[in-house]
Amino acid sequence: MDFGVVLQTDPPASEVVRRMQQAEELGFTHGWTFDSCVLWQEPFVIYSRILASTERLRVGTMVTNPSTRDWTVTASLFATLNDMYGPRTVCGIGRGDSAVRVTGGDPATLATLGEAMSVIKDLAEGREASPGGTPVRLPWVRDGHLPVWMGAYGPKALELAGRQADGFILQLADPDLTRWMVEHVRDAARRAGRDPSEITVCVAAPAYVGDDLAHARDQCRWFGGMVGNHVADLVSRYGDTGKSVPAALTDYIKERDGYDYSHHGRAGNASTDFVPDEIVDRFCLIGPAAAHRDRLAELREAGVDQFAVYAMHDAIDETLRAYGHEVIPSRP
Repeated sequence: MDFGVVLQTDPPASEVVRRMQQAEELGFTHGWTFDSCVLWQEPFVIYSRILASTERLRVGTMVTNPSTRDWTVTASLFATLNDMYGPRTVCGIGRGDSAVRVTGGDPATLATLGEAMSVIKDLAEGREASPGGTPVRLPWVRDGHLPVWMGAYGPKALELAGRQADGFILQLADPDLTRWMVEHVRDAARRAGRDPSEITVCVAAPAYVGDDLAHARDQCRWFGGMVGNHVADLVSRYGDTGKSVPAALTDYIKERDGYDYSHHGRAGNASTDFVPDEIVDRFCLIGPAAAHRDRLAELREAGVDQFAVYAMHDAIDETLRAYGHEVIPSRP
């Protein structure tokens, strides 16, 4: 299993670069950031510094979307970084959450997302694409390579990921839900004539190493609120009967009452008070390092290729060091 770290691009950017350098030294293979240009600093500018300051670390968005940038711009950004530093980027992409909602917009449709993934990948790899019906190509791209990983939860999104994406990003670490979703992606890949084993599966969730479970839960509870935004979309589309989407994913948002994006991804977010301890324990990795190793072994058995640590709490450096010294060497 590979390991990644997910950071927010809070200023100063030098601190993001430092932590990514530290992550590489500790054995992490991927460095990810949020991409929400109103709430945080522009990630692609910072990626250039991260790539220049590391040797092997791959960087990417967790996740970008089809709406806040023209698709040709997104493709050119990734292709430029790859031309400068070698093929060390991954385009993580989804329908859009905070990046579009914070300015009053709505997530993209799955049809739009599918088209955007195709255009971005083709252009970044040097092929012609036709965004808006006009054929274009990035003439300076030579031997381009850009894996496109898609974030998904619901049946139709999982179908699209299996049919088209190079990787599947799941933002929660519940082994049972992971198993259900990975199987949906793999089944879709088979129906599309693809080899399911060629789709990389990445689970991303907060990890907090320590013995004070109550404190760890309070530091990671925000994640259940963030996931709840996507779950609320699923409930509006599929209902909460458990027929299309497992009740184990949807039941907990019944007490949800709106969401304040000004505190998105922050410990102590009051909009996440509805999230019970049981959801924090299922969706996140908390407790001593041994508990993390046990959960990661379950996730690996469920088909997970990478675990990406959401490091948004009061013990970022301590957790990264704990993973580097006590978790990554075991390689679940």
